[in-house]
Parts: sequence; C-alpha cells; structure tokens
Amino acid sequence: MNLKIASFEEYKQVYQQSVEQPEQFWEGIADNFLWRKKWDKALEWNFKEPSIKWFQGAKLNITENCLDRHLEEKGDTPAIIWEPNDPNEDHRILTYKQLHDKVCQFANVLKNNGVKKGDRVCVYMPMVPELAIAVLACARLGAIHSVVFGGFSAQSIADRIIDAQCEVVITADGSYRGIKEVPLKSVIDDALVRCPSVKRVIVLTRSHTGVSMIKGRDVWWEDEVKKVETQGNPDCPAVEMDAEDMLFILYTSGSTGKPKGVVHTCGGYMVYTGYTFANVFQYEPGEVYFCTADIGWITGHSYIVYGPLSQGATTLMFEGIPTWPDAGRFWDIVQEYKVNILYTAPTAIRSLMSFGDDMLKGKDLSSLKKLGSVGEPINEEAWHWFDEKIGHGQCPIVDTWWQTETGGLMISPISNVTPTKPGYATLPLPGVQPILVDENGKEIIGNGVSGNLCIKFPWPGMLRTTYGDHERCRTTYFATYPDLYFTGDGCLRDEDGYYRITGRVDDVLNVSGHRIGTAEVENAINMHSSVVESAVVGYPHDIKGQGVYAFVVSPNKHESEELTRKDIMMTVSRIIGAIARPDKIQFVSGLPKTRSGKIMRRILRKIAEGETSNLGDTSTLLDPGVVEEIKSGAL
Repeated sequence: MNLKIASFEEYKQVYQQSVEQPEQFWEGIADNFLWRKKWDKALEWNFKEPSIKWFQGAKLNITENCLDRHLEEKGDTPAIIWEPNDPNEDHRILTYKQLHDKVCQFANVLKNNGVKKGDRVCVYMPMVPELAIAVLACARLGAIHSVVFGGFSAQSIADRIIDAQCEVVITADGSYRGIKEVPLKSVIDDALVRCPSVKRVIVLTRSHTGVSMIKGRDVWWEDEVKKVETQGNPDCPAVEMDAEDMLFILYTSGSTGKPKGVVHTCGGYMVYTGYTFANVFQYEPGEVYFCTADIGWITGHSYIVYGPLSQGATTLMFEGIPTWPDAGRFWDIVQEYKVNILYTAPTAIRSLMSFGDDMLKGKDLSSLKKLGSVGEPINEEAWHWFDEKIGHGQCPIVDTWWQTETGGLMISPISNVTPTKPGYATLPLPGVQPILVDENGKEIIGNGVSGNLCIKFPWPGMLRTTYGDHERCRTTYFATYPDLYFTGDGCLRDEDGYYRITGRVDDVLNVSGHRIGTAEVENAINMHSSVVESAVVGYPHDIKGQGVYAFVVSPNKHESEELTRKDIMMTVSRIIGAIARPDKIQFVSGLPKTRSGKIMRRILRKIAEGETSNLGDTSTLLDPGVVEEIKSGAL
C-alpha cells in the first residue's frame, strides 16, 4: 500500500478502509519497510491491562530502515544538514553514507564501553549531529536511549537516570543557545552525585570549556572514536530486535510531581513515524525538510530523526534559537538551504510575529512548499500570519495534534489533500479512531459537539507502558474511561466533523508547546525555604500560549517581596529547569480550599485569566473571604 494519499476523495476511502480493517491496513503500510522476518500476527490488544502488541514475531533493526536500506540509491544524498548556533561557524552536511559510517563507528564506541542490548543510556547533548548519531548508535545495538532536553536541571536529570537505571551517560562539555553557553558536563556532574548506577560518561567537545573529568568514569568522545579507528573494523552490524522490544524511554510531565518514562517499541513506532511523516508532509525525494524542534522532545525523535530518515529524507537540524542574532534567523536558514518544508511551533511563530514584518524584508522564502505547526493548537492570528507572510498564501499548513505518548501525528491535515481551517487539527489520519466522551465516559455522537478526546482503537506508534511502573500507565491513560485511551485533552468537533483541540482538562499546562505538570511546579516552589504552600495554574500568554501563574503563601519573606519572587523562580529553575519558571507569582495569605482541604484551582484559574466576575459558588469554601483578597491582589 502506498504511504501517500493523493486526494481528499482517496483520503475518505483509505480512512474508511483503515477503520473497517485496521490490521490489514497497517500490514499494507508495514510492507513499505525492511524486516528481517515478517510478523506472525499484526495485532493483539486490550486497553484494560493495557497490553498492546503490534507485528508480533517480526524481527528488524530500525537503523537498517533509517540508514542501510538507502545506501545503494541515496548514499550521496544529504541525510542531515546541520546549522550551528553561530551563523559565522561552518555548517555541516552528512550524506546517508557518512551518517551510516558515523553511527557504526559510535556504536562500536558504545560497545567498547560495555553497552549492550537492553541497557539504558541517558543522552544529554546539544543540538549537534552527534546527538542524532548517539541516538541511532544506541538503536543499532538495541540499547534503550533516554534523551533529556539540554535545558533541564541536575535534579531533573538525576530523577530520570535513577528511574531508568542508566549505566552510561552521553553528554558534551557545553552547548550554545543564542548568547548563552550551557555547561552541560557540570550539570551532569551535579546530577551524578545521586546516581550510583552510572559507570561511564562519554563527553563530546563542543564549547571547549574546562570540565572536570573523573578517572575511570569519564572519557572523551573523540578519544574513544580514535580507538575504534585504530581497531580497523568500521562496520557495526545492527542487532536484531523484536518488533515489541523497547526502542526508547522519553520522560514527560504528568499531573503528579514525578515525571513518567513513556516507552516506545521498535516495530510499531518505526512504521507509524515513517508513515505519518511521508503522508502528512507529502515528502518528495530531494526536498529539504526543517523541523525546528529539539531532539530532547518527542517531536525531535519522531520528526527530525526516525520519521524523515526512514523515508530517505534530507532533515535539517538547527542548534540555535529563532531570535539570535536577530529575529530573521529562521528565514535566513530557509533562504540559505532552500528549505521546502518548515515544521515549527506556534510559540516560535507568535514570537517572530511580535518583531514585525521588517525581519522578513529581503528574505527569499520562495522555496517553501509546505508548512506545519506542532506542540499546541495554533491561534487564528498566528495561523494567518504564517499563511500570508511565510507561505505567501501558496503553502498548505498542517496543524498537527499528537503527544509524546502517541509517538506520531494523530489528527492533522494532509498537505495539499485536506481542506484546512485556521485553528483546527481537522481530521484523524488513517488508522486513528478518535471519539468524544462526556465526564461519565458516554460517547458524544454527531457533529457540532465538544467533550473529552479519547481514542478507541490502538495504532502502531502508541506507548506500551511507563517505564518500571505499568500501573501508572494504566491509571493515567486507560482507567479514566473503560476501554479507551484518554488523551487528557478537551476537544470540539464542528459541523463538518473537523476537530479542534481546546486544551488540557487535567492539571497539566502547555507552555511553549511543552507539557508541564502543575504538581511538579508546585513541588519545586514548596521547596523554597519561605514557602508554606502554593497553587499553580495556567493563564493566556501572548507568546507561550499558556503562562505559569503561581499563588504562593509565604508569610516570612526574606527581605523584599521582589527578591523572594526571584528566589522562588531560581528554585524552580534549579529543580526542574528554566522552562517551568513561573511568569507571575502572587503572594497570598491563604488559598481557596474546600472543607476537605482540596484547593479549588478552578477559581484560581479564573482569577489568573482575569475573569473575576463569574467565579461560581464559593460558599462551600472553608474561608470564602480569601477569594476576595486574592481577587484584589491579582497581577
């Protein structure tokens, strides 16, 4: 079966078939990939335990699909184009052959350092080609990678290393983000104080900053590569994996404080990311595809590395930020590399909009054919700006809805196939069966309705478990509504059957397209010495989509209120990372609580949003007076 759908009529037919005969549909898609042994059974599942198994008995290695199978025809085609943070530094291009060689070489480095199938490897690196090489080298050996975003704190990294019991860490001396230099190795050193499981740290030279190298534990990437070169056997055969063997763990925030390790497996994830990439972006050979995400997030895993490489695409990796050295940086990159497909986040679009159209003057964006948006629903104003100023009205915009847990795109237009509507993720992709339910889990039928978004049938890219804690996977995603996967999102389905995501319905914020659990932020704030208690909610933010608003009880402030605010922000940065830092901190004498002690976040959310006229019934609160005080002090 062809991966790409050519028309809206064809979409309707294929979708119908994928729902009526899902197993046959996915077997047809899977036939486009390289298997060492085909599956005995396409699917076995239940959402009670949950237990989901795709392509059982099949044998493969995902890197043979991303690298080896392209060597004959695409060996000299660019696989990765890398643009550094500093525009004056040389860019790098790795062809499929060069990438294959480097992945084999580094897989041999990992082997020399004791890494074998099933081991967990933590990767905390800058956005350089070696990050993609490290991830693929792990996959080639059957080691399970756990990439941690380069902006997380030592505490956050330690939590993830301990949870996955990683024995090896791959990092760099430092990384660059705009004018900032991030001391990655020293952050790792701080984290490893708490991580006795780690036996080896491999350090790439990037920023040439001085770092501490501990004898017997720390080795330089470059020295280890030289050892492999002197051994003289550059190849590294890919380890045979079962379709349901673990490929990677990626930690995501939840509504409780502890991050959870979402587990994706080899076969289903490969088929799903490859299919959705080829189909949604309608990728044509030779096109240059630029996803602006970081590989530390799921978008980077699925749509910088595995999806594009499985399809022999040319994928562009950017180390820097969109606003440095000025807010025209993305457009310079598009112009320089003649980018055809640009996939970015609404946060970036809104941020670049705010600099005005001067930044677009003299930039040649005529190579662009397709645009995409990811991370959160794109608001209409940003959609129109993206359409008119960047796409010049010529480029379809795919507004993609999906999650870390779904592995790949779920509800999205298909470029040049699906008629789009600003603000709508439009229609489910073939093989995806969404339904809306009310609070009691009763399905809401028909169009012109809204409810909680669930998925009623498995798809190959879905999570299989949360690492080391299957019960948490069950209770988070499968226990709210029996026999359904609950996304945690509210959703509207309009008169045409188009889906529009309306935001989280649980205590999770979507800040700049990244999920942050309110409990996690509250735990961090509460660790500050002067804080007695806190409650965190989201509020509309012009750039980030949602900002973090913290209501904090702190009767014994140290020196000034402003200084205490800064101290609390610093505490959150140290414990989670700057991404979770509150945008507003309001000091209050108490929080609105029910008589059973539950904080009424609904009321705080309305105050944070400035909707103080309609707070609903406050008579059931322990101390209704506290609401008036919070209202009058709102920021």
